[in-house]
Amino acid sequence: MRRLSLPLAALLLTIAMPTLAAPPLKTQLTQRTVLNLAAAEQIAAAAAAKAREQNLTVSIAIVDEAGRLMHFQRMDGTPNSSVEVAIGKAVHAADYRRDSGFHQKLLEGGNNVVLALPHSLPIEGGVRLLLDGQVIGGIGVSGAQAAQDGQIAQAGADLLK
Repeated sequence: MRRLSLPLAALLLTIAMPTLAAPPLKTQLTQRTVLNLAAAEQIAAAAAAKAREQNLTVSIAIVDEAGRLMHFQRMDGTPNSSVEVAIGKAVHAADYRRDSGFHQKLLEGGNNVVLALPHSLPIEGGVRLLLDGQVIGGIGVSGAQAAQDGQIAQAGADLLK
């Protein structure tokens, strides 16, 4: 019978102990709320209602927390260019966890480094979708003046308050 040396036995015991004492992995995972299509459609409908109230036509994009498009609508008469801009604003809000107007204000203040942010669109109209302080997605609106886009997007985001 072969006997282990004391240092080798101590090393093996040290390696095995954390594994024996660790709680199951599933108890260490984080749970979160995710945006679903039904909620995205309601958020877009609230934004569209705000646009109609102001006699504006816009494109409205809703993305999930990862910045992936979940819902999109383009009101009749909205410029073609508003499609990609709305999506870009929504992605910006979700990816950077900041409303796109935040970065627009930095840029207007002379902070040109904002232009180097990858895949950003620092133009007002992208708003984070927040639930209990956590970003669960973004809404982007384009087709009107940037400030109006921001108000319309905020009307959709406010449903989560």
